[in-house]
Amino acid sequence: MAHGDITHIDIPVGDMERAKTFYSGLFGWEIAEIPGFEDYPMWQAPNKISGGGLAPRSADFTQPRSYVEVDSIDETIAAAVEAGATVLLEKQPISETSWWAAISDPDGNSIGLYEGVTDAG
Repeated sequence: MAHGDITHIDIPVGDMERAKTFYSGLFGWEIAEIPGFEDYPMWQAPNKISGGGLAPRSADFTQPRSYVEVDSIDETIAAAVEAGATVLLEKQPISETSWWAAISDPDGNSIGLYEGVTDAG
């Protein structure tokens, strides 16, 4: 993927088993738990392109969040703050070769940032 592409969408859920049954039954999504990410099952749409994760709902994660591929999270956060965004979550590692963060745009929309390569196979 390239800078600016949507990489995935996280959906916050309160009951993981109910959510897996709901989304796989309603939309035909394939939902699988990836080793090392057992509390974060990944979903994939029938087109084999769209996908994301089912993430535990929390006080600060109540709405779906789209993640955007960026060349550099550090540079993107700096530019976003300069343009009026706030940082919701500082850069965090996913693996040895990938990181994520989250910002809030000037209208209060939560946007995830993704940098790197994740071997989720």
